Amino acid sequence: MPAAYAGKLKTLDEVVAVVRDLRRHGKRVVFTNGCFDLLHHGHVRYLDQAKRLGDVLVVAINSDASVRALKGPDRPVMSHEERSELIAALAAVDYVLIFEELDPEKVIRALEPDLLVKGGDWSVDQVAGRQIVEGRGGRVCTLPYVEGASSSRLLRRIREGKG
Repeated sequence: MPAAYAGKLKTLDEVVAVVRDLRRHGKRVVFTNGCFDLLHHGHVRYLDQAKRLGDVLVVAINSDASVRALKGPDRPVMSHEERSELIAALAAVDYVLIFEELDPEKVIRALEPDLLVKGGDWSVDQVAGRQIVEGRGGRVCTLPYVEGASSSRLLRRIREGKG
């Protein structure tokens, strides 16, 4: 990974330490997570909007094994190393970590973000970790879904030869 953004990729313990320090300096931490397989314009818009809601944006990316468990044996298309590099290259993203579990509750519990954000294809009630964040006084919100922007849709189009 190029040095320009390699410093954004952290372990959970490293991000927890960084976030605690940032919070001591009054920074508002925004957290989101996802597979981010086949990065598309919907992802970029979503992450830009998420960043504008706070000072620091932390993005947790599902590991290859968890993507397979969630999306099926043909996924992910790109490895978590490749996906994390693409996400880290985005200006809106401050830190990236990879998590193994099917949902990010362990990460959310450790990070204690001020704001938990998901895309508009989720209702707030469905957001994993909502109770953890709200229980400590944080907020959970969803951002507008970009119609037609999805990795699954892109994959279907590619497989149908409509790339």
